[in-house]
Amino acid sequence: MTAVLTISGLDCYYGAVQVLRGFSLTLERGEVHCLLGRNGAGKTTALKAIMGLVPARAGSIVLKGRELTRLPPHEVPKAGIAYVPQGRRLFAEMTVAENLEIGLMTRGKGDQTRESVLELFPLLRERLRQRSGTLSGGEQQMLAMARALCLEPDVLLLDEPTEGLMPSMIARIRETVATLGQRGVSTILVEQRVDAVLPVATRVTFVDTGRARQTVAVEEVRANPGMVMHYVGVT
Repeated sequence: MTAVLTISGLDCYYGAVQVLRGFSLTLERGEVHCLLGRNGAGKTTALKAIMGLVPARAGSIVLKGRELTRLPPHEVPKAGIAYVPQGRRLFAEMTVAENLEIGLMTRGKGDQTRESVLELFPLLRERLRQRSGTLSGGEQQMLAMARALCLEPDVLLLDEPTEGLMPSMIARIRETVATLGQRGVSTILVEQRVDAVLPVATRVTFVDTGRARQTVAVEEVRANPGMVMHYVGVT
């Protein structure tokens, strides 16, 4: 497989507190790479570092041969990385259509991209004139992902996308992530719900105290549940 994103030796801090220590990870084209670990392990910080929201004091982030480590945060989406943070952060007073337009404008995309995204989330087509703040939690998560995909990214970063969702909606999100992988979009997925991600993950990296401790194929995780207990504390 071909590496799309390579992260090498990242050191990141919040003030004087170091939160990533030599963090390294390789993301292959079309794979779903899940980060698992306890709360505070550094998973979300790793996503923010990729987006330039947490500066790296050491290390490198390379997307398809392009160095992104010192890129300003507003330039990272234009380079081909989309981020759906925990909590979605939609513009609640704007309609579904207006939220999507923000994503389209970021990389200068048009109607064809919009239609392609709505094919993935047909329910949103029925809600285009509805204010995003009135959508259900699952619909808001769909919109947050749809807005990110309007960038036509090479890499999609998802932070806790199934949080607070019903099982039926979790299944829809999972199916969408799998479809994106088939289309060549690579995903880094941060989750606490192990059962929600193992069916769709390709590889798993266990994160502990700011380090990527171990990266294994998802089949190995399924065969050895003790790994999850060791790093996450749940079976």
